[in-house]
Amino acid sequence: MDNRKSVPARSKMTLDTVEGDLIVGRRAVVDGTGTPSAVKVSGTVFCEGDNTFECNLSAENLESEDDVTVHGNLEIKNDAKIVDGRLEVYGRMTARHVDVDSTVHVMKDLAVEEIDVGGSLEVDGDVRAEHIDVGGSFRARGEGVVKKIDAGGSISIQSRVHITELDAGGAAKVGGGKISRIDVGGSFESTDSLEFEQIRVGGVVRLSSKNKGGNVDVGGSFKVEGDLEFENIEVGGKVEITGSGQGCNIEVGGKVKTGKSLRLSGNLEVGGKVEVKEETSAKNIEVGGSLRSRKATAKERVEVGGSIVTVEGVAAQSIEIGRGGEVLGPLKADQVVIGRYAHVEDIYGKKVILRSGVHARNVYSENVTIEPHCHISGQVEYTDELTMNENVSLSNTPQKVEKLPF
Repeated sequence: MDNRKSVPARSKMTLDTVEGDLIVGRRAVVDGTGTPSAVKVSGTVFCEGDNTFECNLSAENLESEDDVTVHGNLEIKNDAKIVDGRLEVYGRMTARHVDVDSTVHVMKDLAVEEIDVGGSLEVDGDVRAEHIDVGGSFRARGEGVVKKIDAGGSISIQSRVHITELDAGGAAKVGGGKISRIDVGGSFESTDSLEFEQIRVGGVVRLSSKNKGGNVDVGGSFKVEGDLEFENIEVGGKVEITGSGQGCNIEVGGKVKTGKSLRLSGNLEVGGKVEVKEETSAKNIEVGGSLRSRKATAKERVEVGGSIVTVEGVAAQSIEIGRGGEVLGPLKADQVVIGRYAHVEDIYGKKVILRSGVHARNVYSENVTIEPHCHISGQVEYTDELTMNENVSLSNTPQKVEKLPF
C-alpha cells in the first residue's frame, strides 16, 4: 500500500489529514480545512520547490529543493531541510533541527533545538533554541533564550536575552539580559541592564543602565551609560562610565573617565588620562598622563607621569610624580618622590625627596631631601633630618619640629 499523497506541479489542492508522506510538485499551492485552516501530515512533506501552504502545516519532517512559504504555523516534529532556497513562515515555527541554505523569516515565535542557516535568520517574535548557526545575519524582535549563537555577520535582538555563548563576526546588539560569554569581531551593544561573565570585542562596546559582569577585553573603546560592576577591564583605547565603576583591575592604553566614583580592589593602569568626578581608589594607581579626581587613594603606590588635579588630595604608601609634572592638591604618603622640574603644592610624608628644579609650596615630613635648583614658596617642617643641596631657594627658614601637622 502506497502511503503517499501527491499534489501535481502548478496546481492547488485542499487537504485535511495525510497518513504517510506528502509530495508537493513544483509551484503547487496547498490549502487546509477547518478554522484556522490546517494540514496534518503523519510522515514527511517533500516539496519540489517554490511551494506555498495557505494554512497551518504540521508534519514529521519537511524537505524541499527550493523556496517554501507557509501562511500559518509550521510544526515539524523532527527535521526541516531546505536546499537552495528560503523558508518563510507567517505564523510560529517549531522543529528539532532546521537546515536552510538561503534565508529564514518567521513572523511570530521560533522554537527549535538547532537551526543552521546559510544566509540570514529573521524572527519577529521570541526565540527559543539550543544552537543557532547563521552564515550571515540574525535578527529577532522578541526575547531570546538561546544556549549558543554563531553568526558570521551581525546579531540583533531587540528584547532581553538569556544566552550562554554569543559569537558574531561583525556587530551584535541586544536589549539587555544575561549573556555568559560574548565574542564579537566588530561592535557590541546592550540597550538595557546586562549581566555577563566575559566580553571579548575587537572594536567598540556600549552598555546601558546598571551592569554586572566579569572580564572585559576590548580592542577599541568601552562605554557604559550607567553603572558597572566587573572583575577586570583591558581596553586598547578609551573607557567611559557615566555612573560609577567597581571592580578589580583596569588596564587601558588611552583614557579612563567616570561620572561618579571608581573603586578597584586591584590596580589601575592607564597610558593616558584618568578623569573621575568623585573618588578614585585602588591598590596601585599608575597613570602615564594625567589624573583628575576629587580624591585619589591607593593602598600601596601612586605613580603619575604628568599632572594631578584633586580637591581633597592623593593618599598612598608611596607617591611618585614624573619629570615636569603638575600637581594641584595635597600629597600624603609614607614616601613621596617628586621628579625633576615638577610643580606641586603641599606634601605630607615620612620621607620626601624633591629632585632638581622642583617647585613646591609646603613640605611636612620626618625626613626631607631637597636637590639643587628647587624652590619652596611656603614652609619646610621636619622632625628627624633635612638634607639640602646648594642653590635651593627657600621663602622661609626650614623648621625642625616635634610634631607634624598630620
